[in-house]
Formats: sequence, structure tokens, C-alpha cells
Amino acid sequence: MASTAPAAHGGGTEYRKHPGARFLHGPHRRIGGVEAWIVWGLCTTFVVWLFAIQTGYAVVSPEIQRTAALSVAQIGLAGSIYTWAFALCQFFSGALLDRFGSRPLLTIAVALVTAGAFLYAQTDSMGTLIAAQIVLAIGSSFGFVGAGYIGGQWFPAARYGLMFGLVQCLASLGSAFGQPAISWQLTLVSWQQLLNGFGAAGVVLIVLFALLVRNPAPGPEQLARATTAPRPPLVSSIFRDLGSCFRNRNVVLSALLAGVSFGSMLAMGVLWGPRVMEARGAESSLAAVLTAMSWLGLAIGAPLFNLLSDHWNNRRLPAVIGVLLQAVAVTLLIYLPTETNSVSVVTMFCVGLFAGAHMLGFTVAGESVPRALVGSSAAIVNGICFIVGGILQAVPGRLLPDVPDLADYGHALLMMPILLVLGALAGFFIKETGGTRP
Repeated sequence: MASTAPAAHGGGTEYRKHPGARFLHGPHRRIGGVEAWIVWGLCTTFVVWLFAIQTGYAVVSPEIQRTAALSVAQIGLAGSIYTWAFALCQFFSGALLDRFGSRPLLTIAVALVTAGAFLYAQTDSMGTLIAAQIVLAIGSSFGFVGAGYIGGQWFPAARYGLMFGLVQCLASLGSAFGQPAISWQLTLVSWQQLLNGFGAAGVVLIVLFALLVRNPAPGPEQLARATTAPRPPLVSSIFRDLGSCFRNRNVVLSALLAGVSFGSMLAMGVLWGPRVMEARGAESSLAAVLTAMSWLGLAIGAPLFNLLSDHWNNRRLPAVIGVLLQAVAVTLLIYLPTETNSVSVVTMFCVGLFAGAHMLGFTVAGESVPRALVGSSAAIVNGICFIVGGILQAVPGRLLPDVPDLADYGHALLMMPILLVLGALAGFFIKETGGTRP
């Protein structure tokens, strides 16, 4: 098919295109160059936009419930369907990216999320709502993992963790400020107009992705594999790639560490932290502040832990320390007998800040597999993060009485600091990668 010759250029790696390389567009695609930043910026915009749609649904769901004459149970079921569909698709999205690259998969993903936004705006029955949830979940499964995949393919391996951390930083900032911004917008427009506006923005993104998002030029190893190795059937290759990642001890251990860290932050920041404070007598208006502070903390912690890890040339130590400190912050939030609102806000910020250590799980997993499996490893870690987050939101609710007091929350949420300590212990068994890739 083609052959390439690497040439040093501006600190990155440049590959000249062979005339037969039909999957390349343009004379060259330099790793870490201007085009890399354009592609990465578009994919990060996709993630922030996607998070805004998810936040928007949380805000407008009461309006959807009234308009479509749905019950609270039906709204909850629709949310569960999204979670199940997302978790199922998540594990396959990374493998598909590894197989086909960012073009055209990410453009298709943006189109699916756009369709989901328009479907939300047309919701007048349970069937339409479920369809919107499923379509959105399929497209969303490529969002965060796709941005991580772009960072792993378009930038030097040593910057993979930092680029992924920056994606999480911007997404977290979007979550922190998105809810009040969307609530304000709903005072000016209807919920249907708001969701149609998100869909219109998606149309613009589709065009930009189709025009600008490309795969980088393959290096000699990837090209040799593409030209000499027979391509197995799609389904078998997906399961083969996932199996290769699951057999890698570092991928499994880093997924467990990241899962309990992000899952605990998600459960405490979105659900249980505000409930604990209400049990202490705080006003319900504090809930929005606590949720925003957890996301703000994560926005700072996500890139910070990768920077510290690069500075120390050590992945394991900052990951373990971060998760242990997160366990302390969660324990304080749950078990302090008396607490002022200001202390709770700082504590919740620390829960998010130290949860930034979970991004090192993506870094370790990506550095522990060949470059061709970066997407699969990221999808596994992200999938475990959301599975654990769902468990830590659902299980304590089963353990609580109908009218829980502070002691009831203490018993039900004890599993959270315990799991964080176990996650830190798993981190001790991670084989140090220190910025290397096999």
C-alpha cells in the first residue's frame, strides 16, 4: 500500500506521504504540530459540548416529565437505560477507534449526539425519550475516549497523560459552570429551544469534524502491520484487542484505581455529598455549590497529577498518594460530627482535587499497551470508572432507610473510603511505566 520515511522536524515526527497511502490526506501530518492541536481542540470541544447536553438534560428533565406526562419512575428508567447503553458501547468504542482511526468514527459520533439532542427536543412520549437516550449514549461513548485517543495518536507518547488531563480539566469546568448557565438560559427560552440549540451547535461540529479531523500519518511499525498482517474480522479483532488489554496487569490495576477514585468523586459530588450535608441541617441550596466545587477540584487535579507525575518521572506514587488523600477527604465529609458550610465546600473541593489522580490510570494503561491499543485501554478504564460510579450511587441507596439521619449515611457510605484504600493498595502493584510505552 505505502511506505513512509520519518524525518525530524521541529521537535516532532514528520512522515512524508507515499502516493499509495490512500488513507492519508495532505502531504504530511506532523505529530504535535498545528494540525494536531486543531484536531485535539475539536475533539475536546466535542467532549465539553457533550457534557453540556448531559447537564442540560439533568436540568430540563422535570420539564420533559411534565410535557410528556411521564412519572418520576419513567424518568429514572430512561436515565438507567442511558447508563446501560453507554457502559455497553464504551468497551467497544476504543477498539473501533484502534481499528479504524478517528476518521470517520468521531464525525459519526458527533452526528449521533446531535441526533440525540434533537430527539430530546421532540420528546412527547416515553418511546421518544428512550430513543434519544440510546442514540446519545452510543455517540457519547466515543467522546471522552476519543479525545484521549487523539492525544495518544497526534502527540508524543510522553504527553499522552497531560493531554488527557487537560481534556478532563475542560470537561469538568464545563460541568461546574454548565448547570447554572443552562438554568439561566431556561429563563429566556423554552427547554425545547435550548435542546434544539445544542443540536444546531452539533451540526456545526459535524461539518468541522468532516473537514478537519484526520488520522495522523502512520509510523513504520503501523504501516508494516497494515501492509503485511492480514486484517481479522471486525468482531473477532475487537474482542482480541479487549482481551489483550484485560490480560495486561497494569491495565486492570490502573482501571481499578481510577474506577474507585472517579466513582467516589462522582457519587459524592453529584448525589451523596449534598445529602450528607442536608442531614447535618444545611440548606438544600448548598447542593449546587458542593457539586460545582467537586468539578472545579477535578478540573485542577486532572492535569496537576499528570504534571507532578511527569516531574517526578513516577506514575505509581502520585496516584497512590492522591487516592489516599481522597479517602481522607471523603471520610471527613461523611463523619465530621459538626461542620460549617465553608468547611464542607473546601472538603468537597478536595474530594475533586485528589480525584484528579484517577487520570494517571489512563496514563498508565496507555503506556502499558502498544500504541495500536491506546483506544481500547482508555475505553476499559473509562468504562470501569462509570460502572463503579453507578454502583456507588445505587448501593448506598439500597442500604438507607426511607428517612435517613446522619448516622445512617455514615453506615451506608462506609464502603466508599474502604474502596478508596483498596484502590490505593492496588496501585502499589502497578508496574512503573514512567513515561514509557512498549
